[in-house]
Amino acid sequence: MDEGANETGGDWGDNPSSEADDQPLRQGHPNHTKAMRVSALLFAIPLLIGALVAEYATPFPNFIIAGPVALILLALVVFLPHRRYAARGHAMSDDRLRVVKGIMFHSDTIVPFGRVQHIDVGRGPIERYYGLATLQLYTAGSHGDVVSLPGLAHEDALEMRETIRAHIKRESV
Repeated sequence: MDEGANETGGDWGDNPSSEADDQPLRQGHPNHTKAMRVSALLFAIPLLIGALVAEYATPFPNFIIAGPVALILLALVVFLPHRRYAARGHAMSDDRLRVVKGIMFHSDTIVPFGRVQHIDVGRGPIERYYGLATLQLYTAGSHGDVVSLPGLAHEDALEMRETIRAHIKRESV
C-alpha cells in the first residue's frame, strides 16, 4: 500500500466511524491536471527523443519504433493526468484527514490528527506556476509514515495545515 495508515485504511483503533468517512470527497484544484500534464510531458520528451534515435540507428522501416512510442506517450500526457485527478480525493473532519487515490492500486488512508508528528507544505516549480501545493503529513510509525496530498491550491494547503496544527495544539494541552 502506498502512503497509508494500514492495509484497510483503518484508523488505529480510534472511533470507527467518523465525519471524514461520511463526507463526500473533495478533489484538488483543477490546475492539478495541467501540472500533471506538464510533468508527464517533461518525462515523455526524452523518451520520444530516445525512440527517434533508436529509429535512426536501426534498419527498420520508418516509425516502427517511434510510432508506437509516440502513441503511448501521447496517451500518457493527454489521458492519464485526467484519470489520476478523477481518482483522487480528500475529506477533512474535526479530528482526521481521509485521502483516497489510485487508479490501479487504490489507497484509502485515514490519518487521525493525534498521530501527526509534523506537517509540510511543499511546492515545486510546476506547482508554483499553477498556484498549487502538496500537503504532507508525517505520522508516528515507520511504515508509510508520510501521507501526501498533492494538487491543493496553495491557500487551501496552508489553511489545512493551520487547522491540523490547531487541533494538535488543543490535544496536547
